Amino acid sequence: MDYALESLIKIAVMIGALLGAVAYLVLAERKVSAYIQNRLGPNRVGPWGLLQPMADGLKFLFKEDVIPGHVNRLIYVAAPPAILVPALMAFAIVPVGDTIPILGKQIQMQVADVNIGVLYLLALASLGVYGIVLGGWASNNKYALLGGIRASAQMISYELSLGLSLIGILMVAGSLRLGEI
Repeated sequence: MDYALESLIKIAVMIGALLGAVAYLVLAERKVSAYIQNRLGPNRVGPWGLLQPMADGLKFLFKEDVIPGHVNRLIYVAAPPAILVPALMAFAIVPVGDTIPILGKQIQMQVADVNIGVLYLLALASLGVYGIVLGGWASNNKYALLGGIRASAQMISYELSLGLSLIGILMVAGSLRLGEI
């Protein structure tokens, strides 16, 4: 039970850190864009606009989901998580630091230490293709479907060259575990 609780805490911290980092990177992008355009940017919520990502998150949380009548509802709702979940799962095996002692126990700064970590990453990257195809298919529009298939073909060809370029690095490292590369 101790291992399961530790893993759940690691997963929650990882997802919170990732989504928080993305939110504040968007804030930084908005601030830089405003500076380039000689504007102030987001500055109303909190000091210097630092609470703007939380306000945006609350706004998106309470927004109404509009689902067009001509779409396949189940696939239309399932397509965005089909892209987001593999992307978040990929970060579970990325080591973000050395082990740290907490309450007399060495905690590894990685949710899971997988022996075939690089193959796991490549497999998760290829799962994101399904979400793009589902998004095109769910819209019941032939052009959206063609766009989704085109994007998936591009991603598959990219993954092929990525996998081939990793072979040399993996042969030098002698391991597929991300902590040893």
